[in-house]
Amino acid sequence: MSDPFPAQTLPEAIESLASPYAMERYSYLTGASMLVVDFRVTTTSVTADLESQTRATLQELPCPSIAITGPGCPPANQKWASAFDVLLGDENEDPSSDDLSMIASRISSNPIASLAMVQLLRHSAALSIHDGLTAESLVYSTLQSGPEFSAWLRDRTPPRAAEPNDEPAVDLLRDGAKLHITLNRPERRNAFSAEMRDAFSEALQVAKSDDTIEEIVLRGAGLSFCSGGDLAEFGTLPDPATAHVIRSTRNPARLLASCAGRVRTEVHGACVGAGAELPAFTSRVCAKRNATFWLPEISMGLVPGAGGTVSLPRRIGRQRTNYLALTGSPIDVERARAWGLIDEVVD
Repeated sequence: MSDPFPAQTLPEAIESLASPYAMERYSYLTGASMLVVDFRVTTTSVTADLESQTRATLQELPCPSIAITGPGCPPANQKWASAFDVLLGDENEDPSSDDLSMIASRISSNPIASLAMVQLLRHSAALSIHDGLTAESLVYSTLQSGPEFSAWLRDRTPPRAAEPNDEPAVDLLRDGAKLHITLNRPERRNAFSAEMRDAFSEALQVAKSDDTIEEIVLRGAGLSFCSGGDLAEFGTLPDPATAHVIRSTRNPARLLASCAGRVRTEVHGACVGAGAELPAFTSRVCAKRNATFWLPEISMGLVPGAGGTVSLPRRIGRQRTNYLALTGSPIDVERARAWGLIDEVVD
């Protein structure tokens, strides 16, 4: 059982996807764990019916699909780009060989989470924010009971538990019509714990119910905006089904989205997991030059669970969101600005 290397040409892929055995051929259970197609070689002409059938199969494929493009790619092939889960390269630059290697390695190590990620983004594209968050939570809960997350919990270095801290996890300051919300666990790089989730939700409930608050400024104290979910709490909830009910009841992503037009987020340092996902809901994101953005969840056997499968595609598109998740590599402010993940770089 091996992945299809070297990459297929587009005609080869279309022929392969037309087979009634395509779903068996492109599943890590019975065949390849990813489909890679190089658009830069060999054009093809197909009937409208075959094109429609191929696009439908790509939408249903039980593995991630990767398209490789670059300068000089035949225009006839470019029209297929939107049908794939990840697009590597563009009209100005060939893709890095490291990108495909990182994606292949991540998918090989965590094929279930990788599949769940691309399926979720295919499904959520036409959903409302509420429905998208519900779908994300259900997928996240499913993966919490899966073998990849269990293996990650078993093999990880036990995280250091948080020291007691009497300070509020989220600090609020009202300044006239402006509300400042500061994530306030700098000693933990503002890891997004249950305590912080609850306090942040309460702050957003206040903001949502008070029309006299005209602007909300969201920041993080210390060296980083937010280092993502508190690893010390991973695997501690009673069961994945109850975890879904908790996310359905008290979801800061949903609250943040509901008042996003009034929110400006100022980020710096590490913006990991929730630290990248939550700001993407807000109307304006300003980042210091030391900010980096990172989605590590696939390596844990999970998908982004703080709303990122809803917020990021709305800012940077489905393919770039999948790229961040499947490579598991951070991007800097320059790329984040070029993609639209942030709106401004500040000193």
